[in-house]
Amino acid sequence: MAGKHSRPIVVAVSGGFDPLHIGHVRMFQEAKKAGDKLIVIVNNDHWLRKKKGKEFMPEEERAEVIKALGCVDEVILTKHSENPQDLSVCESLREIKPDIFANGGDRKEDNTPESQVCSELGIKMIFNIGGGKVQSSSWLISRSK
Repeated sequence: MAGKHSRPIVVAVSGGFDPLHIGHVRMFQEAKKAGDKLIVIVNNDHWLRKKKGKEFMPEEERAEVIKALGCVDEVILTKHSENPQDLSVCESLREIKPDIFANGGDRKEDNTPESQVCSELGIKMIFNIGGGKVQSSSWLISRSK
């Protein structure tokens, strides 16, 4: 993707990935094709507790499993504090400054809180990565009950 003397194109994706499923893997694979380096931003346990009430897998395990995938170059955990008010990954995007922020599942520009920071930093946003919502971590967990 990058020219001979240009820097690599960095793509970032984000999510709770709790638990990881085939839809996530397909999103990672397709996102990697959009650039040279794929960074996965994993929402930490504080984020999951605020959003879903609890975590199914601890953040370290989710990060390790994702890092083991061949298409993933780097994994970072968000720094959400306990009971966060801001559930976006804007802080992480400001830190890594990717060229592209890829979104899968049911995310659209009008329901993506990171739109403003992406516009401000010149980060291209792409949607429907991985073919849309084919599976859900919540569906998997509820089926196991």
